[in-house]
Amino acid sequence: MPIIDEPALVVFSGGQDSTTCLIWALKKFKSVSAMTFNYKQRHQIEIDCAKNIINLLNLKNEIHTDWIKDIAQIEHKIVDISFLSNLLQTAMIQETDIEYNEDTGLPTTFVPGRNILFLTVAAAYAYQKKIKHLIAGVCQTDYSGYPDCRDATIKSL
Repeated sequence: MPIIDEPALVVFSGGQDSTTCLIWALKKFKSVSAMTFNYKQRHQIEIDCAKNIINLLNLKNEIHTDWIKDIAQIEHKIVDISFLSNLLQTAMIQETDIEYNEDTGLPTTFVPGRNILFLTVAAAYAYQKKIKHLIAGVCQTDYSGYPDCRDATIKSL
């Protein structure tokens, strides 16, 4: 796979989709940065996983990861957007039961606009840093009905 001689920014939760995207980006781009969002999600362990994965990948010379080219350290920004927990009432950011909402047709874990906000903040940061490649791992077929994981939403952004 030819290396693109430009930087990329990965929206990185620490979950399997974004980790796959991060590894792909490390193989494809000259340099890679990662951005993780703390929105007071119930699964805070993902932030710890994100930190651990970045730390492990930044030790690539010590752990013999030959499949990762020799790049500089991965810059990892953790962005606090915890204000969402003051605005929204969802089971993802509040201690409420996880259920299926008959009115919306969505699980109560849906955080309206979450991925849209992630991508908007990441794009603004990327613009400032002159990064033209923004990578995010959202999967339409594994979205629990979340509208902001749909292909049409991502393409429109």
